[in-house]
Amino acid sequence: MKIDILMTCRVHMSTNKATFLPAERIENKILLIRGEKVLIDADLAELYAVSTKRLNEQVKRNPHRFPKDFMFRLTENEKREVVANCDHLARLKFSPTSPYAFTEHGALMAASVLNSKIAISVSVEIIRAFVRLRQLIASHANLARRIDLLEKKYDGRFRLVFDAIRKLMIPPTPEEKKREMGFQIKKS
Repeated sequence: MKIDILMTCRVHMSTNKATFLPAERIENKILLIRGEKVLIDADLAELYAVSTKRLNEQVKRNPHRFPKDFMFRLTENEKREVVANCDHLARLKFSPTSPYAFTEHGALMAASVLNSKIAISVSVEIIRAFVRLRQLIASHANLARRIDLLEKKYDGRFRLVFDAIRKLMIPPTPEEKKREMGFQIKKS
């Protein structure tokens, strides 16, 4: 199944100018924390075109709408890790409070308490981004199952090929991502 990363939605800003919000922009902000796919409050507020303070005020005014499976506060260790791994969240480093993390349902509920046209439009695209990520994960698992079946069928005759495919399916480690570019002189 092909996932359309370039899909966009039209969002009307307060200046009455139409701008485009790429689905990829939303997907890049979704993080995996405590085994949950979440959006950090600062990212969610930016997407909804409100300040983080305003978003958190509305959340505090409506605590009954945000149970623990919709939203949670990051621990100090989680906050440090998020700041270290996400350049766009570096501004959180000196924040005296830990940010909130909103699950898919929490992000939708935040749109309902903000009750703005932008929040409602963007919330639809946020939900679509979460759905696309679920589909991508499911297709990845399906591909792994198919490779296992093929390997059993062909009795390891193609073990080298299957091992190479499995290596390609593993995300690169941070060390592999930070390889130096250009011509390198090997020191003896």
